[in-house]
Amino acid sequence: MNIHMIKRLNYLFLLMLLILASCEEKHEEEINETDPVIAEVKKEYAPDGRVALFDIETKKQGGAYILKGESNLPNAVEDLKNRLKVENIEFADSIQMLPDEKGLEGKTMGVVKISVANLRDEPKHSAQLVTQATMGMPLKVYKKEGSWYYVQTPDDYLAWVDYGGIENMTKQEFSEWKKTDKLIFLEAFGASYKEANSSSPVVGDLVAGDVLELVSEQNAFYEAKYPNGKKAFVNKSEAKPYAEWLTSLDQEKESLVETGKELMGLPYLWGGTSPKGVDCSGFTKTVYFLNGMVLPRDASQQVHTGKLVDTTRNFENLIAGDLLFFGRPATNSTSERVVHVGMWIGDNKFIHSMGEVHISNFDTTASDFDDYNYNRYLRTKRVLDQENNQIIYLSEEDIFTDGSSKISSEE
Repeated sequence: MNIHMIKRLNYLFLLMLLILASCEEKHEEEINETDPVIAEVKKEYAPDGRVALFDIETKKQGGAYILKGESNLPNAVEDLKNRLKVENIEFADSIQMLPDEKGLEGKTMGVVKISVANLRDEPKHSAQLVTQATMGMPLKVYKKEGSWYYVQTPDDYLAWVDYGGIENMTKQEFSEWKKTDKLIFLEAFGASYKEANSSSPVVGDLVAGDVLELVSEQNAFYEAKYPNGKKAFVNKSEAKPYAEWLTSLDQEKESLVETGKELMGLPYLWGGTSPKGVDCSGFTKTVYFLNGMVLPRDASQQVHTGKLVDTTRNFENLIAGDLLFFGRPATNSTSERVVHVGMWIGDNKFIHSMGEVHISNFDTTASDFDDYNYNRYLRTKRVLDQENNQIIYLSEEDIFTDGSSKISSEE
C-alpha cells in the first residue's frame, strides 16, 4: 500500500469520526428533555417578554442538566423545577434570580429624577428607545451593567435606563419617599427655579406628569424637592398638590378629549410616552395617565384591555375616549397584527400620533377623510370605567404615595 493510499484512508477515517460526532451532538440537542418543559412554563408565566423575564436554557453535563439564565419570576422558576422533578429529569440550578441584591447593594428600587428618562432595549445609548418614564415614576431595579440599570415600570415594561435618569433606593428609602407629600406638574412644558421667582435661574425642565416632593408653599410658588434631594420652586399656576389633583379628577370622556387636544402637534417619536414626543400608544398612554390611569405600554397590549365596542366600522356606538386599533387582520396563514391606536373624540373624528399628534376624520364624505386608517381599522375598545387588571387606577393603587401624606402649606 503506497503512502498516498494510507493518507487517503486516514482522511476518510477522520471524516467518519467527525460525521459521527456531529450526528451524536445533533441527536443530543434534539432529545433535550428540558426544552418542552421550559417552553410550557414560559408560555404560562411569561408569554410576553416585554413585561416578564424568563430567559432559561439548559446544558447537559454528565447525567444531569444545568439550568442557566435569569428570571424575575420566582414562582415560574419554582414551577419549572417541580415539573422537572415530576418528569424524573435530573438537574442542577444555576439560574440567576432578579433582582441582583448583591450587585445592586440592596438598592432594588428607583425613582426617575429627570423630567423624562429614556428607556432602551439594550444598555447603550445607541439602542432602540422602547419607552419613557417621567419624573417621580417608581421603578423596580433588577440588575446593573456598567452605568445602566435593568428596570421594570409600574405597567411592568422591562427596559434599560442609564444612571443619569434614576435615583437608586433601598426598599426602606423608597418607602420613606412614598410617605412624603407630592406635587404634580400639569403644563405640557415648563421649568423649576432656584428661588420663588420665575426670573431666577432654572433648576430643571418639567413636563406634564412629573411628580416631585412637596415641601411647602411660598406665595405664588410651591417649594419642591427632586427625588435626588435637589430643591426648587414651581409656579402654582402650573402644578397642583398631588393629593388634591387625584381627588379632583373627573375621569370623564370630556377631560380625555381636552387632554388629547392639549398635546396637539407633538412630534411622533418611536418609544416616546411624554410631552417630549409620543408614538401612537405613547400618546394614548399619556392622555390616560394625565387623567389618573396607567395603561399598558404598546398598542398590541392596550388592545387587550377594556370592553369591545365595535369591529364593523359602526362608529355610532363610540363615545369620546374609546380607543381605536388598526393593523392587519388575521388570515388563514397569518395572525392579526395590531400596529396603531388612536382615541375617539366624537363627530366621526379621532386623535392620534402619526407624524405628529393630529385629528383624523372617518366621515367618508369629508374632504379630509382618512382613507388609509379607515381601511386598516380593526376594532374599538372602551377603557374608561371598565374593570381590568391591566389598568392601574391611581385613585385605587397609588404608585407615588402610600396614601398617608397630607398637603403641607406655609402661607
